[in-house]
Amino acid sequence: MKDGQEVRRVSTPVIAGVCGLALLTGGGIAWWTANRSPSPADTPSSAQTTAPPLSPSPAESPAVVIPVPPPNPVQAPTAQTPTAQAPTVQTPNALVPKSPQPKPLLQTDVQTVQVYWVKDASGKFEGVPTKVAVKQADKPDAALQAAFNSLLAGPKDGTVSSEIPNGTKLRGLSVKNDGVYVDLSAEFTSGGGSNSMTGRLGQVIYTATSLQPNTKVWISVEGKPLELLGGEGLEVAQPSTRQSFDKNFPL
Repeated sequence: MKDGQEVRRVSTPVIAGVCGLALLTGGGIAWWTANRSPSPADTPSSAQTTAPPLSPSPAESPAVVIPVPPPNPVQAPTAQTPTAQAPTVQTPNALVPKSPQPKPLLQTDVQTVQVYWVKDASGKFEGVPTKVAVKQADKPDAALQAAFNSLLAGPKDGTVSSEIPNGTKLRGLSVKNDGVYVDLSAEFTSGGGSNSMTGRLGQVIYTATSLQPNTKVWISVEGKPLELLGGEGLEVAQPSTRQSFDKNFPL
């Protein structure tokens, strides 16, 4: 050198060795950096908030298209199938058995007969007729039988009485061309004096002729013609009529 200092020169092999070592070291570092996992410190923080982009000016803003939702499809009303109901079977009234109801008697269905009771008047018996409504009958037998059933049952009115003994029964009654035939049980002849016998005889004759006052009456007891009545032997005419009774046994 100009200043007299000795200049030392580095040999070429040394320089080549240093360069190769530097290249080797740099390649290793590059390989290591490429293959190592990034550390949390190297990862950018998720907490960093990305700055919102600036809103474009109205002139630069594109037209905003607002989507219109499609109209809801109109659902057709669901047809409801009516539930089939079993028809209610109504039984006609004509098929329903009913208890028989008694029909009221119409005026045209009623027939009036007279039943005779007795009443004490100053020690004597007085005949008292009482009207009884019975069902209209084609034959007079039925009407007179109903009248005698009422007679033998006794009066319902306390102001009159009957001289026919209790328990007397009607054994038979028939209406024929020549008159009315009455057959009574043996109780008819029991008990009582002459006035009682006269009274019961008059009740039978007048009741039997209530439909035809002038008809004749044949009276029998237990199927035999009645000739004498009572212990005193009250004679009974066969046949008897209202006229003959009033003549022989005035009440």
